[in-house]
Amino acid sequence: MSNCLTLKKSNCKNCYKCIRHCPVKSIRFSGNQAHIIGNECILCGHCFVVCPQNAKQIVDETEKVRVLLQSGAPVVVSLAPSFVANYTGVGIEAMRAALKELGFYDVEETAVGATIVKREYDRILQEEDRDIVISSCCHSVNLLIQKYFPSCLPYLADVLSPMQAHCKDIKSRIPNAKTVFIGPCVAKKDEAEHYEGIVDATLTFEELSAWLKEENITLEQKTDRTENSLARFFPTTGGILKTMSQKAQEYTYFAIDGVENCIAALKDIENGNVHKSFIEMSACAGSCVGGPVMEKQRLNPVSDYTAVAKYAGKRDFEVDQPEAVEMKKVFEFIAPRSAKPSDYEINQILRQMGKFKPSQELNCGSCGYDTCREKAVAIYQGKAEISMCLPFLKDKAESFSDTIVKNTPNGLIVVNDLLEVQQINSAAQKMLNLRAASDIMGSQVVRILDPLPFLNVQSTHRGIYNERTFLAEYDRYVEMTVVPDRESNMLICIMTDVTEEETARQRKEDISRQTVEVADKVVDKQMRIVQEIASLLGETAAETKIALSKLKESIKDE
Repeated sequence: MSNCLTLKKSNCKNCYKCIRHCPVKSIRFSGNQAHIIGNECILCGHCFVVCPQNAKQIVDETEKVRVLLQSGAPVVVSLAPSFVANYTGVGIEAMRAALKELGFYDVEETAVGATIVKREYDRILQEEDRDIVISSCCHSVNLLIQKYFPSCLPYLADVLSPMQAHCKDIKSRIPNAKTVFIGPCVAKKDEAEHYEGIVDATLTFEELSAWLKEENITLEQKTDRTENSLARFFPTTGGILKTMSQKAQEYTYFAIDGVENCIAALKDIENGNVHKSFIEMSACAGSCVGGPVMEKQRLNPVSDYTAVAKYAGKRDFEVDQPEAVEMKKVFEFIAPRSAKPSDYEINQILRQMGKFKPSQELNCGSCGYDTCREKAVAIYQGKAEISMCLPFLKDKAESFSDTIVKNTPNGLIVVNDLLEVQQINSAAQKMLNLRAASDIMGSQVVRILDPLPFLNVQSTHRGIYNERTFLAEYDRYVEMTVVPDRESNMLICIMTDVTEEETARQRKEDISRQTVEVADKVVDKQMRIVQEIASLLGETAAETKIALSKLKESIKDE
């Protein structure tokens, strides 16, 4: 399978929207990125349409077409009949004029090929003895049957698509012609590449619009109409049936659109509930006018159908019908590569997701899968990760936060805007001498704490941080933090018990004060001793002086 639908990894935000809308769940998530599984994808383009980040992109073949135009060969456009809905008020002649300015040799309507195809369908129903015939115009439907409903392959009409039939017709009429299909479909890129030699390149309407804008070419608002154009109905639901003769009266003719409806019908066929029917199947709701590349922001099923219906004529295009053998197309079974887990393996994965019994399988679909068991299968196949389960992540986060709240030594109290206690942990209960949380839950916080800090935070919307407070009623010192949570309109109070720290600090201050007092007393005493010694030393010195003076005078007299 060609990689015509790819991913812009930088844009993917891991929202799972693409997997929720993928009808065959052909998207794998790894490393928080979506990856399209080519072997399982049916190229319906749903993921491209719904992606809010534009992370899915269709491979642009504009440059390939430019090369064809430079080759010198006549390059002819096969223009899908849904163009009249995409380019409002523009007919085939105006489209031809604009595309010739780009360098194309000519422009024809794919509805010419649709006429050839519908005539082949009529022939099969009238000449061949088939029980069920499923239209093979839609490549996404073909891939759906080839990959997921191989038992229905015998019922798939072995006929070329209108795109292929028209491009073969062009090449039979114009020597050395190269063909380019332009339409609203992603899958046609894959069909053109897989069945080589018929369609040389494909463009989407978005690619064509971008190219015209780049070349400053404006489509002329000009319509035209011809009665020989009944097959212009093909891109609408029931459009194939409208063009068919329906002369095979033993058959029931009906149309089904949308992949989910097609899957339901194919299951009915597998179960043997459908017989003698011609079934027109389209993967897109509304058929081709609801295609993924009908330029994105302008999808309107009512006005689109009206535009096609007004433009279609009442008679067939004039065509040379080829031999039946030239219209044959082979559809092979495309085997899936994903292994199927056993029930035991599924249950083991469910247990890892925290689902131990059926009642825990919520089947909420937030991961993108319809049921928890489908998700478990996807995990086994490497498409999904356990972390994609929102309830699992929620429970895990709540369990983790509950563990923190229950085991932290800090007291936690949460009050609402009426200052009613909404939550209190065991540490806070111990600090406030509460036997159980139920003693205070729903009551005013004033029952256990001074409400003034809460009122201040509520009025100023500014938190209080690490404010040391003595709770006299509980004989405790705490450092209190009160912060507002604006989203929930709650106030969160965090209390750290600092009683021991405060007691130790006060004890230290007492010891310091006592030490200072003792030191002062010692100094005072020492000062008195010094003064007494000084006094005694002064008296002794005076007596010695007197004695020496008398001795000196006595010696002089002698």
